[in-house]
Amino acid sequence: MKKISVISSVVLVITIAVASCSDSSKPGRVYMPDMAYSRAYETYSENDIFPDKQTNRTPVAGTISRDQLPPFPIAEDAPGDTTNHGKARFISNPLPALDSAQMKEAERLYLVYCGICHGSKLDGNGPLWKGGDGPFPAAPKNLTEPEIVSQGDGQLYYTMTYGKNKMGSYASQLSDKQRWMVVHYIKSKTGKPAAAPATDSTAKK
Repeated sequence: MKKISVISSVVLVITIAVASCSDSSKPGRVYMPDMAYSRAYETYSENDIFPDKQTNRTPVAGTISRDQLPPFPIAEDAPGDTTNHGKARFISNPLPALDSAQMKEAERLYLVYCGICHGSKLDGNGPLWKGGDGPFPAAPKNLTEPEIVSQGDGQLYYTMTYGKNKMGSYASQLSDKQRWMVVHYIKSKTGKPAAAPATDSTAKK
């Protein structure tokens, strides 16, 4: 019995010693390591695998990420032209109706990025105009005027994306989703959500 106890103790000591000496950062044998560990390419390095020998690759044209909205199909108008802005009227908002939390966020975005010019009431009387006492020499657009209220969702998005007249682009400040959220907010405040016509009368036949 004493002999068994001594042997057990020796085995235990050897096991602990082996375990303490092993390096957990080094795995044991790996089956098919080329499938377990992908080959890393040095950034900006040349690589003979690709025709242009460039390691950095851009996504395939037309590729979008899972959480990205479909790309806006209307290009920016040339200076002095408004054709594409008119065509944008036929682009519907790809976002479904916002819930209360999303609408609250849309309101916040509007107040941060749009309210300084167009005002919290969308009447064009923001802090930069302030009834004529602000630093702006002319009043920003009143978003409650029929001219703006009658615009389609895509036209509002177009203006935020490319800018129009004195207003610059907000594409660098607001993501595509955020811009569509602001469109939802503006339409909810003006009380006339836009419905795009079924056909584009400007389209070539």
